[in-house]
Amino acid sequence: MTENTFRKRIKANGKSSASQGSLFSKLDEKLNVTAVFGVGIPVKFVPPIMYAAFIAMIYIWSNHRSERMIRQIDLMQREVEDLRADVTTLEAEFMYSSKQSEVAKKIELLGIEEIKEPPFKIVSKK
Repeated sequence: MTENTFRKRIKANGKSSASQGSLFSKLDEKLNVTAVFGVGIPVKFVPPIMYAAFIAMIYIWSNHRSERMIRQIDLMQREVEDLRADVTTLEAEFMYSSKQSEVAKKIELLGIEEIKEPPFKIVSKK
């Protein structure tokens, strides 16, 4: 008598079901790993590879974040320089417009005249 054995199921396209569904089998087909390792991807190499990929992603994210921060700092520095120039201009205009001669010119339009003599103290006797 013959022994019972399991048969691989064959799909319509001629490939076995194990080669279609497995992630490692797809990687094996694409990267041709069997030529390097002989059998397939050894599972003992997966955790170090995943760890290295994770560290690489953190490194890339950190570089992108730092470059974005540098761009923002540069933009803010330009904005501060513009605001500093505006403040200096406004202070100069304020100092000029608050001079006594400039104030006198502005209040002449309202009919108020500048006093030519100094103020004096009024003393009353009780």
